[in-house]
Amino acid sequence: MACTRLFLLTEPTLMHRALLVSEILLEVFMHVNKVLDPYASILSYREISLARKSFAALARTCKPFYEPAMDLLWAELDGIEPLLGCVTRLHPIVYRRGRASRHLCFEVIEPLSEHEVTQFLHHAPRVRSLRILHDDYFHLLSALPIETCMFPRLLSLSTDRNLTRYLHLFLSPMLRCCTLPVVHPDLKSVPICCAALEDLSIKSSFENTAADGRVLYDSIRLCQRLVTLACPPLDWTTWEYLSNLPTLLTLEIWDDRCSLGSRNVNLAPFLNVTRLYFYTRRAAYTITVMQHLEFPSLNQFEMDVFNLPWADIEPLFHALSQHKTLSHITISSERGDRELQDLLGSSSTPIRQSLCFMQLRTLRFKFPYCCINLDDDLLLEAMSSWPHIRMLQFIDPRAIPTVTFHGLFTALHQCPRLHTLDIPLDAVNINIDPTAELFLHTSLRNLNLTSSALSDAEAVAR
Repeated sequence: MACTRLFLLTEPTLMHRALLVSEILLEVFMHVNKVLDPYASILSYREISLARKSFAALARTCKPFYEPAMDLLWAELDGIEPLLGCVTRLHPIVYRRGRASRHLCFEVIEPLSEHEVTQFLHHAPRVRSLRILHDDYFHLLSALPIETCMFPRLLSLSTDRNLTRYLHLFLSPMLRCCTLPVVHPDLKSVPICCAALEDLSIKSSFENTAADGRVLYDSIRLCQRLVTLACPPLDWTTWEYLSNLPTLLTLEIWDDRCSLGSRNVNLAPFLNVTRLYFYTRRAAYTITVMQHLEFPSLNQFEMDVFNLPWADIEPLFHALSQHKTLSHITISSERGDRELQDLLGSSSTPIRQSLCFMQLRTLRFKFPYCCINLDDDLLLEAMSSWPHIRMLQFIDPRAIPTVTFHGLFTALHQCPRLHTLDIPLDAVNINIDPTAELFLHTSLRNLNLTSSALSDAEAVAR
């Protein structure tokens, strides 16, 4: 098609830049594609279906529309069933009503023939993002040559299925993001085949600690461009390798069934890591990491631990206090000590030990006794220490609220940027006069009192 230009005239002597027809088409396609934006809000089946039908209609409109519309139509797939639908023999099965019956049928179908493989792969080069939710059709691919890369332009692969013998079929040289359910025996093939890999995610425990650990560690040390890594616990040698990887920004550790043991390597600072996340049963592994490693750029620390006894809290916060750059801290646990014992007089409470983080924007605690000793004085001291705080959340199932409305209003003057506040509050004894102590906080949008007992909701509202 000729590169026709359209000119917009608004004044006799003023002419705007010409637009190519191809530029107009691109705007049309991108407008339709916004509906399928994976970062947008949750989409309904109707919205997704409408967007796909729109792309299909654009592809049928005329030849110049066909390629860009088909590229967008096939760019993101949930499973490979749509590609199987391009195979003449399988078309009636793929588009038969009743999803359960389709999967049952796949299990008894013969593998693809050489001719059918060509039909199956016809649109595969257009796929950029693939999420695999089912594995009952993998046997259909057994005839593909072992060197086959089904999706040469694939950027993102995500699956909760064990791909076993078929992993190599999905390893595109352009792959940037790979999410797998377990440590695959052939995991080393991922960094070998995908030199551009930036995001590797394996959010599971080791099935065989020794064997899986060796495979994981060897595979990670083959990655040259990792930006984000989520995986089971690492050994010291792998930590050492990552400390010299300048591209790494985010690191997540899932489970802690193996310990680090004694440190026998010299680790460089993790110069560019900005976010750490730990999902573990106990805090020991996390404490060891934070005690021995340096993260000079760290601003976000998140920890979700199954059991957080008081004996672990002081060493945990002491280790965290070495990282003064932290601006976002989230610690969550469902279990902790059952009795107060000597905690009431302790000066090593979680809140008090967090006063050293002068750059805090977000502080979220959700574990037993995280609010111990929190009263008007401590709240005022905390708010004065965190002038940039925007979200403050203390969820303590065993808290006895002692912060009063008067103490709350006094503390709020110290944090003009606070947006969300959720703390235990004594909402029974209202010790302020709303007419005499009128105070307008211009940034506060969310005040959560669901953890506080209300005896007079109307008085609290005033």
